Amino acid sequence: MEIESVIENKTFDEERALYNLKNTEVKNCVFAGKQDGESVLKETRNIRVEDSRFSLRYPLWHAKKYELIRSTFDEKTRAPIGYSDNGVIDNCKLEGIKMLRECNHTEIKNSEIISPEFGWKCDDVQMKDTKIVSEYIFLDSKNITLKNVDFQGKYSFQYVENLEIENCRLDTKDAFWHSKNVTVKDSIVKGEYLALFSDGLTLINCKIIGTQPLCYCKNLKLINCTMEDTDLAFEYSEVDADIKGNVISIKNPKSGTIIVDSVGEIIHEDSIMEVNGKVVIREK
Repeated sequence: MEIESVIENKTFDEERALYNLKNTEVKNCVFAGKQDGESVLKETRNIRVEDSRFSLRYPLWHAKKYELIRSTFDEKTRAPIGYSDNGVIDNCKLEGIKMLRECNHTEIKNSEIISPEFGWKCDDVQMKDTKIVSEYIFLDSKNITLKNVDFQGKYSFQYVENLEIENCRLDTKDAFWHSKNVTVKDSIVKGEYLALFSDGLTLINCKIIGTQPLCYCKNLKLINCTMEDTDLAFEYSEVDADIKGNVISIKNPKSGTIIVDSVGEIIHEDSIMEVNGKVVIREK
């Protein structure tokens, strides 16, 4: 990043305080105050922000090529980053609602995030070594990668497309609904009603926890996975699965083969469609 000037140790609270700032490093600055001005860094180009604190609404919109390093956005920074491209967020604490809205090409690492509606309608987001709490994360986004992420939320990854998750812990609820082309590796996925209406979900070396998972799925694959507290699994799903250990119950799989060490109950009843899925108990 080519930097031509530096703004350091300043406080800004007026409307559009640094509007259309270009080729500048902002260091140890505070964006807060009585004027409560919005859009302090709107339409910026090629900026680096280090060790700074934000407490104003909509601070970084329509930015092109930005870096945020060791900086904080508190809960007052409503919709902090929107419609911005080519960003790097490193070692930051982000707490604003609607964080990262319709942004492209964003790298997030070593950060802590609390944002109820995070990452909606984004394209190409890479997140690693990060903790995040979000009620709705990455709604209707595409080309997302998560690695070493600790996530807690509810209605996560809905309508997402082209998502890769590796070595993560997901404590969620209705994850992956209506998702397309999702691969989860070496992860723990805890939730209820997991992945309904998904297409192209693959789980590899994962632990899956929770009731009524993986129903109404198309092109579903499980490779070397374990399941805990999973009852009424795979209803009306097109599935090929290799599961280690026990499953409480499997109900009306639509097609494919489910290989499992043991299953408490295989349910074939009350089907509203033709179901031909097979459940095979692995020979010991």
